[in-house]
Amino acid sequence: MTRIPLQAALFDMDGTLVDTERLWWEAVERVAGRPLTEADRPQVLGRPVEHTARWLAVGTGRPAAGLAEALHREFADRVRAGVVPRPGALALLYALARERVPTALVTASPRAVADLVLDALGAGRFAVTVTADDTEHTKPAPDPYLAACAALGVDPAACVAVEDTETGVASAEAAGCAVLAVPSLAPIAPAPGRTVVAGLEGVTPDRLRSLLPHRLRVMTWNLWHGGTEVRDHRAKQLKVLTEADVDVVGLQETYGGAAEELAEALGWHCHRAGENLGIVSRHPITAGLGDPDVGFYGAAGARIRVLGGEVDVWTVHLDCAPYGPYEAAFDGLTADALTAHEEGRLARLGDALRRVGEGPERPVVLVGDFNCPSHLDRADVPWPVTRAAEEAGFADSYREAHPDPVREPGHTWSPVHAEHEDGSGRPEPQDRIDFVFHRGLRVLDSRTLVTGGNRPWPDVEDNDWPSDHAAVITTFAITPAAVCGKPVGERT
Repeated sequence: MTRIPLQAALFDMDGTLVDTERLWWEAVERVAGRPLTEADRPQVLGRPVEHTARWLAVGTGRPAAGLAEALHREFADRVRAGVVPRPGALALLYALARERVPTALVTASPRAVADLVLDALGAGRFAVTVTADDTEHTKPAPDPYLAACAALGVDPAACVAVEDTETGVASAEAAGCAVLAVPSLAPIAPAPGRTVVAGLEGVTPDRLRSLLPHRLRVMTWNLWHGGTEVRDHRAKQLKVLTEADVDVVGLQETYGGAAEELAEALGWHCHRAGENLGIVSRHPITAGLGDPDVGFYGAAGARIRVLGGEVDVWTVHLDCAPYGPYEAAFDGLTADALTAHEEGRLARLGDALRRVGEGPERPVVLVGDFNCPSHLDRADVPWPVTRAAEEAGFADSYREAHPDPVREPGHTWSPVHAEHEDGSGRPEPQDRIDFVFHRGLRVLDSRTLVTGGNRPWPDVEDNDWPSDHAAVITTFAITPAAVCGKPVGERT
């Protein structure tokens, strides 16, 4: 499987890049006026100065503000006396710079202290620096890592955070980053998405890349009468699938053998159900799901083997009539009437959802041409079909990635119908009626796809895009823990 490319490496400072944890420990002991014990560790390590000052204030009765000033002063004096990079830290930073991997410093220390350390390390090593002064909430909240990713313009799921404390690890994981934990003074246990190593010596950019999740890119595509409305449709379909670099495709309107022919040409696996539905996958299909003789409308599923586990993918085609957007735009039906007319699609989806629910608990992707708008897109009508999918525990991946339906409507109907095909010249209602729903996965990206130069209906024979629907492609992050249902961590 393909791993998500490494977009950035995010580094904690104290105890991770430089050996300052002991300096901080000594500073707190000096201000507290007593030796610290193991029981004090959660209030001292990985915490912002203000947190430790408030904790000391409870025990000493001294004002927290004065304690914070004293902690800043004692720690800064020790940093100025000389900080020592942790073994392997500078070598890793040099290697990332050579490979042009952006880096950020993400620390719970205040800006004044971070600047002292940066002077010693070289401030130019980091494209972005986030300190305790830069976010409303600092570690263990996700805010510092989210701020660093936003400043770099990267996806947290495509980043590795390097941390040395449970507090920092919690912050990075809450932001959605993979974590390389390098414990300094306190042990850290492995966990899903987290790898624990003894030190940074020997850690390379490729090692960081190996910590990122794999991707599963799923596409839904109505082939439009198998593609036969367009010349050389099979070659054009193959070109689309190859260039989109997808892993699994749920197909509708296959018109017989389209799924099998596409899979054979790609060297992929195929599940065909009836004359109209199919699933093609570059990963092995271990079982077909649902009715193998399903009619023109209905649902079919396939169990797909990935990373030693399995994901169920279902493709759905719901009835095209009555079509709500036509009834709303052309007939002026009320919201209640439009909702009532969704009963047929609602019943057919309900049958599909029951079949999906019959299997064991595992991630599920539900794709297809629903032939109805989403309740998340149009507030004028409480469209019930997509709401039923949501109530069954499914999330709309496109709306997860693009929550604003006004700014990013994501219309899939129709790239070739600008006017209604009855010749009246009325504008064709444009809507998002093709979906990639999921349960149990994490969305990295979702987009609609139409390629090439295309003329409107009926002059479509030479179009590059061999369909009257846009496709929807969603990229999911996928880990062994997600598909096997058991914790996976690593300690080296």
